[in-house]
Amino acid sequence: MSFVFDCNVLVNAFIFEGSAARQSWEKAVSLGSIIVSNETFAEYKHVFAYEKFDKYVALETRLEFLVEIQATVDLVRISHTVKVCRDPMDDMYLELALSGKADCIITNDEDLLVLSPFKNIPIISPKEFLDRFNPESSI
Repeated sequence: MSFVFDCNVLVNAFIFEGSAARQSWEKAVSLGSIIVSNETFAEYKHVFAYEKFDKYVALETRLEFLVEIQATVDLVRISHTVKVCRDPMDDMYLELALSGKADCIITNDEDLLVLSPFKNIPIISPKEFLDRFNPESSI
């Protein structure tokens, strides 16, 4: 199984221990692989450098986390072009999901959630991911 995490969920997973975002990240890692593209990873790096996160975690620690992420994710070459999201910056997550044959996209972004399912790929919140992929689930 492979999963796409949007940047907002990834940031929340890193900063907030015990959050649905963190639990969904840990569950996804245990079930399969997290896939990224050069574009999505570049956004991760850009957003993780925001000063507003300094009050939660030092920049150096955030950058170390990105190095750890880079070592554990699978890089996917984008082979699909998508221009359907009302926020064009989010199309890269749809392209990644299609190109990497993802099982789902995990996000809290309404611009993505309204598209679910996208080409048979569910787009779900971290909480919904946990509900669908918990050990008692038949999926």
